[in-house]
Amino acid sequence: MKTASPTIEATSIPDDVASLQDMVKAQNLLIQKLMIQLAAQRRHRFGIRSEGLDQLGLGLDETEERSSQADALALHDPVEAEGASSTPKKKPKRKALPPELPRDRQAFAPASTDCPCCGKAMRKMAEDIREILDYLPASFIVRQQVIEKFSCRDCGKIVEGEPPENPIAKGAAGSGLLAHILVSKYADALPLYRQSAIYARQEIDLSRSTMSGWVSKMAELLAPLAERIEAHVLEGAAIHTDDTVVPVMAPGLKRTKKGRIWAHVRDERPLGSAIPPAAFYKYSPDRKGEHPQAHLKDYEGFLHVDGFAGYDKLFARGKANEVSCMAHIRRKFVNIYDATFSPIAEKALKWIAALYRIERDISGQSADVRKAVRQEKAKPIFEALFNWLGATKPTLPTGQPLAKAVSYAITQMTKLEKYLDDGRLAIDNNASERAVKNIVLGRKNFLFFGSDAGGANAAIIYTLIETAKLNMINSEAWLTQVIQTIGDCKQTQLDHLLPWNWKADQ
Repeated sequence: MKTASPTIEATSIPDDVASLQDMVKAQNLLIQKLMIQLAAQRRHRFGIRSEGLDQLGLGLDETEERSSQADALALHDPVEAEGASSTPKKKPKRKALPPELPRDRQAFAPASTDCPCCGKAMRKMAEDIREILDYLPASFIVRQQVIEKFSCRDCGKIVEGEPPENPIAKGAAGSGLLAHILVSKYADALPLYRQSAIYARQEIDLSRSTMSGWVSKMAELLAPLAERIEAHVLEGAAIHTDDTVVPVMAPGLKRTKKGRIWAHVRDERPLGSAIPPAAFYKYSPDRKGEHPQAHLKDYEGFLHVDGFAGYDKLFARGKANEVSCMAHIRRKFVNIYDATFSPIAEKALKWIAALYRIERDISGQSADVRKAVRQEKAKPIFEALFNWLGATKPTLPTGQPLAKAVSYAITQMTKLEKYLDDGRLAIDNNASERAVKNIVLGRKNFLFFGSDAGGANAAIIYTLIETAKLNMINSEAWLTQVIQTIGDCKQTQLDHLLPWNWKADQ
């Protein structure tokens, strides 16, 4: 079907009424589509702040504005909406500085300890301590490994000490430096060339190519641990999966191609479970369905996904059970509401907000409690929304964005309703979307991977760093110890290095 032109030339306007009506309908449909696309782009770029009533151009007083922002928040972010209040928030108190930080004590006594009134010597009564947080630039240290040699005076036998193996054979990098480079690159999105410039300010010459070689060596060294994390994720009764695009250099094409990083997440904390959360990542040079099918070929359980058709063959095998995502459904209605203020989109969003309020209330409860509450409170709302969408669909013009959003919602809700009957499941796939967020932010800095091998290496390091983050541990401290000891570990001892076991040991 040919897309209508955004402008109409006077000479092209038809004379008959029917043709003119068709042209107006086509133009209106195009305008609506463009408005929705614009709203989605503004939402992506500016976030929730630009989705308030500022864009309506209404002059509201402060009380009305707070109330209206709470209503807008209920449509855009239903989990946070319940917390919105017209009561001003209390000023946050400054948190105490960590006691383990070193203290540099500086005492300030009066210029004279003689009483300014009578001239007699004064005694110290008390002291007030004011703590100022300061920063010293990160420092390098050269560790000298002195290998002492001894000889026997009688037989001439010579023995020498055995230093620990370096993480990189014949390399000059210690485990702390290697961990710092990995965390800076993959957790803090600091490309190697920027790290090289930072180190140069301390007169340390570390070229990008040298560090790139170290990163490859570390990915190879740490791969067995990433495989352990992958096995842990695939043991989950329900996991989340998503992917994001990563630009990759394509030799000979003089441009980048679109590679993919896939995130697979197990997080049972919303069920009140003590099972450690974890995520593993995989790289692929394209977005063909064969890749997630290979990653999850042996998985048996519930799989939270978006509507990507590449998972269909995986579900056709009968092992994995598809669970769709309410966040994707909601997002389409949000874009339409932002662009057109459609009452249909608004009504759908309010129903969805009610479902999310229930999820907020049962977060951290056991699977049985979650199921019972959903059956009592969420199921009637879910069914009412589904039936209303089914009744609304025939009233909407075919091809209209709102009609497409309603059709999408109906299709996806049939794959989501199973969450009502199983407290282990989530209402959306946000766990995996959060898992790729750091990659999305990072690619704005690193711009592209140098090769497919670089993408594969990144997937291994992301697996380690994101899992450390999910378990709320210091990824740099953990990686420092892992890099230092993993070379001497047997395969049967690798589980001791997993983030949650390391945390318990600490």
